[in-house]
Amino acid sequence: MSFLVNIDVPDLEAGIAFYRDALGLKLGRRLFSGSVAEMLGALTPIYLLAKASGSAASRDCSQPRDYRRHWTPVHLDFQVEDIEAAVERAVAAGAKLEGKVQSYRWGRLATLSDPFGHGFCLLQFLGRGYDDPTAT
Repeated sequence: MSFLVNIDVPDLEAGIAFYRDALGLKLGRRLFSGSVAEMLGALTPIYLLAKASGSAASRDCSQPRDYRRHWTPVHLDFQVEDIEAAVERAVAAGAKLEGKVQSYRWGRLATLSDPFGHGFCLLQFLGRGYDDPTAT
């Protein structure tokens, strides 16, 4: 099985610029009359979907899209080699750092949000990362 990552953004050009500048992704293709941008450079493509603020999230959901900071039980973690440099780059591109970088036995973690309200984390694994049996 494979999976695709889709991220709704209210402004496709701003989304492309943020994910390019913050995470080093590259624009692959524009699809569906330019309403979708394929971003490459991660293990799986990330698709940015132009969805207007206030539009319905789905046909069966009356809750409108809201791009203020929001919480969802699903978020993306991006593994990086140098967390300080990655955080600096993301913040310079418009991300908000939501606390200090945390250190654990398995590595380091920074929690951020993109300019569209989506939370994401940057992870820098140390040693064997999650595979370290002492990394509790």
